Amino acid sequence: MEKLFEQLGLNADIIQGLIKDDIINPTQIQGEVIPKALLNSDIIAESETGSGKTLAYLLPLFQKVNWSKKEMQAVILLPTHELAIQVHREVTKLAQNSEIAINSTVLIGNVSIKRQMESIKKEKPHIIVGSSGRVLKLIQMKVIKAHTVKTIIIDEADRLLDKNNLKDIKAIIKTTLKERQLMLFSATITNKTLETAKEMVKENYQLIKIEEKTVINENIKHMYFSCTERERINTLRKLMHILKPKKAIAFINIAYDIENAVESLKYHGLRVEAIYGNFGKEERKKALQNFQTGKVNLLIASDLAARGLDIKDVDYIFSIDIPEDAKSYLHRAGRTARAGKEGISISIITDREKPLIENYEKKLKIKIEAKDMYKGRIIGVRR
Repeated sequence: MEKLFEQLGLNADIIQGLIKDDIINPTQIQGEVIPKALLNSDIIAESETGSGKTLAYLLPLFQKVNWSKKEMQAVILLPTHELAIQVHREVTKLAQNSEIAINSTVLIGNVSIKRQMESIKKEKPHIIVGSSGRVLKLIQMKVIKAHTVKTIIIDEADRLLDKNNLKDIKAIIKTTLKERQLMLFSATITNKTLETAKEMVKENYQLIKIEEKTVINENIKHMYFSCTERERINTLRKLMHILKPKKAIAFINIAYDIENAVESLKYHGLRVEAIYGNFGKEERKKALQNFQTGKVNLLIASDLAARGLDIKDVDYIFSIDIPEDAKSYLHRAGRTARAGKEGISISIITDREKPLIENYEKKLKIKIEAKDMYKGRIIGVRR
């Protein structure tokens, strides 16, 4: 089976490293990207969340990096601190499993820049993983030698090419040599993002779009509870007491509402943390660590803050403000029932949101059961 990766042009050490991590078959995006990336083509790639985009760019990068040279050869740019740390861990794991002496350093904001400079000097990383603002600053300070960078990877390109980040991204690219390789990846590439990306890549770039296949995980049960707007958080609190989940994620997309929810739930004795855009790096890191280790069993998150995070053993998903789009609902629900386990997705809605539930059922061909609570038990409700 490993010949499948061999057919893509990867060497035996990398393939053995994948086998140690129980990765045998390349995903569709990996099969499309890897051969082209190894030929040094510029790439714009679109593929849904969870399709294997990270390895699609890391595997050819590992083959191309000359690890005998102690110099920076690649920059991977990501929109959040959590994603940068996650990708850095993937680099470290792949290096260990493959027994290839490639190392990386994370460069993100809200961290001592002096410490980062010392780390670069000491570690001499081959790969820089980080946020565009901090990477650009260290290039301008000549701590990062941009002329040795042969590959730039822009992950979550739809976010990094927006008006808030584009200036820094363009400035980073401008500091590198023209023959360097540029690869952009995203779950969704709008026409606007594509036009912006085209201005950066070489004329003979490769556009790769993997058609999204809506895969329904049959191990997920779907249900909803109706209440008034004011009762949403109280309904979540009651459900937490009844269900006693080991790990649950509740989605709320407005920072003010997240803060109020956390304050209210903590007041009632729940073990809860939150991650969202306004949080500092250390706060987010601590919140995730507390959730992953089981110190808290409820994580309240915005869709953006949770994007790309892979947290194991989540048994319940709560949607406090449900998305308009059925596909977005499916992505949320898909954070439970991973690796063959079972999970439950619960929407807490008002009466005016019932048409959205009906839309999910129709488009996704799933059954979302109406439920209520009675004397500390969950009961079915006729619709």
